[in-house]
Amino acid sequence: MWKGARMESHLKELLIRGEDDTLDYKQSISSASKIAKTMSSFANNKGGILLVGVRDNRSIAGVNSEDEKYMLDLAASFYCKPEIPIEIVEHEISGKLILECIVPEGEDKPYSAKGEDGKYWVYIRVKDKSLLASKIVVDVLRRQRAQKGTFIKYGKNENALLKYLEKNERITLNDFKKLVNISRWRASKILVNLISAGIIRNHTTEKTEYYTLA
Repeated sequence: MWKGARMESHLKELLIRGEDDTLDYKQSISSASKIAKTMSSFANNKGGILLVGVRDNRSIAGVNSEDEKYMLDLAASFYCKPEIPIEIVEHEISGKLILECIVPEGEDKPYSAKGEDGKYWVYIRVKDKSLLASKIVVDVLRRQRAQKGTFIKYGKNENALLKYLEKNERITLNDFKKLVNISRWRASKILVNLISAGIIRNHTTEKTEYYTLA
């Protein structure tokens, strides 16, 4: 366990921050499947911290160490694919135990979590939420894992997209498909190439996904 001023300072910083793209509070863990969703979204991003034993209002609830550790290990090893090598650090404050579960950025993206339907789904972290990733995002994560350079051949479709984005703030996959009159598959492939090359950026929300110039 961490002790003394260093522990207090570290925990205070995490509690002041509030939930974001790399920090999530859990009062307790009732489902390994649900926690795996958060873990996989962190691994697909830049890593993150699960602070277990903390309520959404940032007050300290405390946890049962062994029960919660078991659920965290189960989520990372059985409900996440590939397995995520988490680190669990114990903190004690005012007689209550808090678990800091450190999830590293994954080296084998995309990571998926087993849902209640028995299927594995890929999630990404957007602000303080773990959202289901689109096929385009999954393909971009696979491209990142392969670490291959992206060769971009600019054709009329790519040029039409970039010209559109120079005049408009954003575009969706369906709008791009209609703009240049191509199949959804071809439009998706072009978007994946341009995102991987850092030319455009994807934005995921709970309702839609859109693209802007990088």
